[in-house]
Amino acid sequence: MIRAKAAEGYSARLSAGFCWPWSDPLEDGTLINDVQIDGWSMPWNAKPDSRRLATGIPKSNYWASDPAGLEQVGCVYTAQGFEYDYAGVIVGRDLVWRPRQGWVGHPEASRDSVVKRGGAKDPLAFAALVKNTYRVLLTRGLSGCYVYFEDDRTRDFVISRIEWTEE
Repeated sequence: MIRAKAAEGYSARLSAGFCWPWSDPLEDGTLINDVQIDGWSMPWNAKPDSRRLATGIPKSNYWASDPAGLEQVGCVYTAQGFEYDYAGVIVGRDLVWRPRQGWVGHPEASRDSVVKRGGAKDPLAFAALVKNTYRVLLTRGLSGCYVYFEDDRTRDFVISRIEWTEE
């Protein structure tokens, strides 16, 4: 859906919760497909300190504006402060909805050392930090937002609570 919007001339980017490793580029400057879900994979955007990148891979600070950024998944640290017409967001298993519990954070599913450290001793603090991460990602799209939930029960809960349209 994000690629289709970009093909129509809209600015569009895919981002995700920090639930997968973020590898350094290979020696040839290519990125590793770290974000993997059910046979689909894509690399994160380049790390801010990446020195040598292969042709066509934008530096971290150009991910949101360079057309080649469409070929990587952005993280909250790259996406915050930018807006585009359409946002695609992958909600990982670091935040799930459970009946009678509400939003539950799962630090073991997170690869974000900053967030994990901030919520290390308090599960509610961890969940609040991860909720904020997704709030940032979900508000980048000025015209629309597509969301994929890794956790089926969370997806079903959210769908049951919103009015939505399918394109």
